[in-house]
Amino acid sequence: MGEPRHRFPRGRTAPVHPVVVCHRRSAQGPLPKSRTTEQSHDSPVAHTRQVTVAHLICGIDISSSSLQVRIGRDGAQAAFPNTPQGIYALSGFCKTHQVDLVAMEATGGYEKQPFALLWEQGLPATILNPRAVRRFAEGMGLLEKTDALDAGVIAWFAEVKRSQPQALASASQQQLRALVNRLRQLTALRTAQRNQKRLVTDAVVVASFDQLLDLMASQIIQLEEAIAALITQDPLWNELDQAFRGIKGVADRTVARLMAEMPEIGNLSNKAISKLAGVAPLASDSGKLQGKRSVRGGRATVREILFIVAGLVGRYEPDFMAFQQRLKVAGKPPKVIRIALAHKLLVRLNAKARQVRQLRGGTGSNGERNVSTVDLVTV
Repeated sequence: MGEPRHRFPRGRTAPVHPVVVCHRRSAQGPLPKSRTTEQSHDSPVAHTRQVTVAHLICGIDISSSSLQVRIGRDGAQAAFPNTPQGIYALSGFCKTHQVDLVAMEATGGYEKQPFALLWEQGLPATILNPRAVRRFAEGMGLLEKTDALDAGVIAWFAEVKRSQPQALASASQQQLRALVNRLRQLTALRTAQRNQKRLVTDAVVVASFDQLLDLMASQIIQLEEAIAALITQDPLWNELDQAFRGIKGVADRTVARLMAEMPEIGNLSNKAISKLAGVAPLASDSGKLQGKRSVRGGRATVREILFIVAGLVGRYEPDFMAFQQRLKVAGKPPKVIRIALAHKLLVRLNAKARQVRQLRGGTGSNGERNVSTVDLVTV
């Protein structure tokens, strides 16, 4: 009888090139030297074996008071306080284990100090999207959640995603972002206080509101002046400021928000910058089904001001007015029109920023080279 034939279920076909894996036992001894192997030493062409070097990644699960770290998915682990002294100890731990990259999640601000201090210690670091990391863990069947497990999942996710180190923002970039954030907070607080004042009739309480509103108005003016001075002092920011203001409706706060929250503008394609802001329509197709395009994710603070300013630009710029009218005639809902105008505005701003950077010969803020990566993060 011949060799047994492999049977396959009906409706399926055998692979054209089946993969056969042969396991050689140690008792069989070493493989015999082939003629090619014996003559390879005399061959003028050097045959080298390609070796893939694995990069060690340290994952950090950050809280307000502690840093839980782990080398790789299930390697060595430790815990450090979220203080400068604890971060320096963490740096020594990573260097002892010859870590190539430190990965951490964005945790609402608690990651800023570790990120900056690790870079100062010469350790490349990257900040990951916590939602993406959580979905990755669930997709891998890891439903449990502890600090130690999370640190390992963060390192695992960074390895699979092949995350790259993110650039540390310059001192001026950090200062601009801090000023813009504070200005946004005070503006929102002033609006809330004004709304609350309308419901009050007691004279003493009204006087309290007036004092607080006067104080906030004074601080808002100081912040606006500090932001304007910071932009004027930087050559690139100054040129971007002038270019952006060429669009009617774009003024101080829009320029400041873009420079603080989206320093990548002008370095990325229109599609990439739109996704970064969360105004790019995302496909939702499956087979014959063509779902509605929707937007999600992105930087909420940038998207917020784009929605507001795009409505103003739609009143003054002729092409924006015509674009808005075409959408209305086509029966598009107001929300869709709003997103489309914001997307168009961002694309226009990105084009102007790209032109400014090209004229400068590729140099960015403070004479630094421009970067062209979506992973740039300001802390």
